[in-house]
Amino acid sequence: MTYTKLKLGSTIGIIGGGQLGKMMAQSAQARGFKVAVLDPDDTCPARYVSHHFIHAPYNDAQALLELGQLSDVITYEFENISGEELKNITSQFNVPQGADTVVTLQNRLAEKTALKEAGAAVVPFVSVTNEAELKGAADILGFPFMLKTTFGGYDGKGQIVIESEADFKEADELLAIRPCVAEKRINLKSEISITATAAPDGKVVFFPVQENEHRNQILYKTTVTGEHPHQSQAIEEVKKIMQAIYFVGTFTVEFFIDQDDTLYVNEIAPRPHNSGHYSIEACDYSQFDTHILAVAGWQLPEQITLLKPAVMFNLLGQDLNTMEDIFSDHADWHVHVYGKEVRKENRKMGHVTILDLNNDYEAIYKERM
Repeated sequence: MTYTKLKLGSTIGIIGGGQLGKMMAQSAQARGFKVAVLDPDDTCPARYVSHHFIHAPYNDAQALLELGQLSDVITYEFENISGEELKNITSQFNVPQGADTVVTLQNRLAEKTALKEAGAAVVPFVSVTNEAELKGAADILGFPFMLKTTFGGYDGKGQIVIESEADFKEADELLAIRPCVAEKRINLKSEISITATAAPDGKVVFFPVQENEHRNQILYKTTVTGEHPHQSQAIEEVKKIMQAIYFVGTFTVEFFIDQDDTLYVNEIAPRPHNSGHYSIEACDYSQFDTHILAVAGWQLPEQITLLKPAVMFNLLGQDLNTMEDIFSDHADWHVHVYGKEVRKENRKMGHVTILDLNNDYEAIYKERM
């Protein structure tokens, strides 16, 4: 594949106009690029920071063609794009990330199979398409185990915990929607992630390990100190994964750590990730900066430097309702409000990064405790 080194004034096309697309666009513009965005929501956050906006479904073939004609390179802010349509535009336009990775990662079974074949440490899993296979999964994995749809689902959607046979009825409802993957439920000690960016020439830079806390299966808090006992192991697991799955741009690998301190790969996001938002203030390059550098064909830095330890909190719809009046009282908070017009409970509306781990930041968030 031939890669293009973009010149100033070139246009970067982004499929998806949510908060990730907005922050990608802002990083692109800081480097002198123009931005074209395609999104079905005509009030999406990225619309207001783009030079061109296409209001259309993600999988609208004609709209994707228009985006390609406007753009010198195309990237995406999320992975739930039609694989067929992505392959079509990849064959016609400059899409450094290609389509194969998205097609693999859209399917949890294909993703976990690829990880296992790459030699990565994955949680034990089995495919489940009917009640008989569900009972077989219970025999193989034991109770409790997780049941997740093979396609779709984020922030805890499309998955349930199977504690006993009493939960099989709820499982049947999930199986009626689409095939599933059953995986052993880990007795968690902690959850971490590591963000990396791969250039078209094969160079890779890694961000520091991010320690994550979830509440109601939505990321609540990410803490980064620059020192973590699993940093080296996490990097080695990512390197294994990269032997089997192709990446260009920023991506994040999520891990589970069990009570025995064993590390397991959970899943992969082939684009910037919620747990990497702290990097905007805390690192010399943000995850969005390095993503834009990679897809633009520019050189990546030799390494990522953490300038200060950081903690990042998500701001959900209910948090804006209770906290927006106090933002102005905290100059040490780096507040990002994404600009979504509709506030919904548990919808990600923004985030706050604090560069002082000695601050009593948890008390400030007492409304969420």
